[in-house]
Amino acid sequence: MKKILYICAAACLCACQTLPTSAEWKVRGDGYFQDGNPQKALQAYNRALQINPDNGAVYAARGAAYFFTGDYTAAQKDFEKLLEMNPYEPEGYSALGSVLAAQGYYQEALQVLNVALVLAPTKPEIFFSRGGVNFMLGEYDQAVADYSYVLNLRPAADVYNARGAAYLKLGDQQAADKDFAMAKSGQVPDKLNDYTMID
Repeated sequence: MKKILYICAAACLCACQTLPTSAEWKVRGDGYFQDGNPQKALQAYNRALQINPDNGAVYAARGAAYFFTGDYTAAQKDFEKLLEMNPYEPEGYSALGSVLAAQGYYQEALQVLNVALVLAPTKPEIFFSRGGVNFMLGEYDQAVADYSYVLNLRPAADVYNARGAAYLKLGDQQAADKDFAMAKSGQVPDKLNDYTMID
């Protein structure tokens, strides 16, 4: 009888060792997301959270997947959960600000992005997001200042295009044309990064 119990216990141990952890499901989800399959990514993230509902990194990743599929309500809930778990996470505030902006809540987005900048005062992605919110609020001078800060740190075509659009709104055609030409020049990367709105 003892021999049978040992064999059963050994079989259970071997089976348990092959079960993916929450972190492994997150890695799978990240892979699906990078491969352009957000629905499979969401399934993997959901599985990760079933295993460990306290894994903040999964809430951030799942929120990003929801954001890119256009489910802003679900994305907002995930980023709020992340910030509830870690209120000192600048990327969480940045992501939440982007979701609020995508829903048209520009004043709220601006407040959240300003909190992100208190926590990470030199992060270009946050300035880029704030520049976009300022643009939508009609604060074109502030948008230009935010975009200029980004371009001093990490020039990219999407930032030049954004600043060019702000210059147009300010009536500065010459500065706008210069930025648009730089964006087309091929001298800088196309994007600040692949996930500017969630980073």
